[in-house]
Amino acid sequence: MMEATVAITKSQNKKTKPDPETLQFGKTFTDHMFTMEYTHEKGWIQPEIKPYAPVEIDPAAMVFHYSQSVFEGLKAYKDASGDVVLFRPEENFKRLNRSNKRLSIPPINEQLALDYLKQLLELEKDWIPTAEGTSLYIRPFVIATEPSLQVAPAHHYKFFIILSPVGSYYPEGIHPVSIMVEDHFTRAARGGTGTAKTGGNYSAGYNAQAKASSEGHAQVLWLDGVEKKYVEEVGSMNVFFKIDGEVITPELNDSILQGVTRKSVIELLHHWEIPVTERKITMQEVFDAHKAGKLEEAFGSGTAAVISPIGELTWNEETMIVNGRDTGEVTKALYQTLTRIQTGKQEDPFGWITKVSS
Repeated sequence: MMEATVAITKSQNKKTKPDPETLQFGKTFTDHMFTMEYTHEKGWIQPEIKPYAPVEIDPAAMVFHYSQSVFEGLKAYKDASGDVVLFRPEENFKRLNRSNKRLSIPPINEQLALDYLKQLLELEKDWIPTAEGTSLYIRPFVIATEPSLQVAPAHHYKFFIILSPVGSYYPEGIHPVSIMVEDHFTRAARGGTGTAKTGGNYSAGYNAQAKASSEGHAQVLWLDGVEKKYVEEVGSMNVFFKIDGEVITPELNDSILQGVTRKSVIELLHHWEIPVTERKITMQEVFDAHKAGKLEEAFGSGTAAVISPIGELTWNEETMIVNGRDTGEVTKALYQTLTRIQTGKQEDPFGWITKVSS
């Protein structure tokens, strides 16, 4: 096993930490960042923690031209004892490597990456906000840096980890949102990159999101890219429906992201002995369940919101009101349990929490 030694250069110009009450998502960054280089000849080399600063990169860097890039998102918290903790970080680095493989990027050593992250967090732990609902968002990402216009995988890459203190996703309390089902634009198709966390997947959804926002909806629910009938994801989250006592979520395929929160929700539901099924589900089935009075709850799951309840769905000019636009019991229990485990306020019987330091 390689030793996670890293060169550390401390910033001499510390930033003023923001007011936790006014934090916006991804707008503020900490004093330091982690970087590591990859060359075809030497592999991953030169791990460094250094002051957060702009990056100089060649205009011909292949990331600009052929979009060889992947990223992850996870959070650090402080528990009631002041210890710095992470929620299932090993799952994020596993998924980063799955994305790397799909984008023809060399894999990273997952354990070393986690060790490097812990050292960065140890240095930046004072940046972790402790107000209710706040956290330190962690963004690992890899970009192709080789200057070349050849259409082929790059030979040089750079791996970064940057940190951003973020406010509560629900500053006024958890509340159900309105969702528009998208039947024209396609987020991803089987055989594509939908199962990878790569930038193009997200910018390709901006048009649909703009349309949804203009019509008063918070998010888009994506259907499959071929038949436009099977439910896939909602916005940047996985989606669940509680129909007649059973929780159903679309089964994983080449076009659905393998969410860490999704996995945790399924494991929690099994633990609670609530029926949960991963399978194909059509929008027509959801609509029919609503008409029959059997669509009891719906929610999205993801790192940013953890659990986002859905209060209404608009499809084919029909609006389905879910649970009277109130947060359902299972949805609320999942949100409360996951957030309390993440912040150390509730026992973690699953071994999901990784302690960074005290």
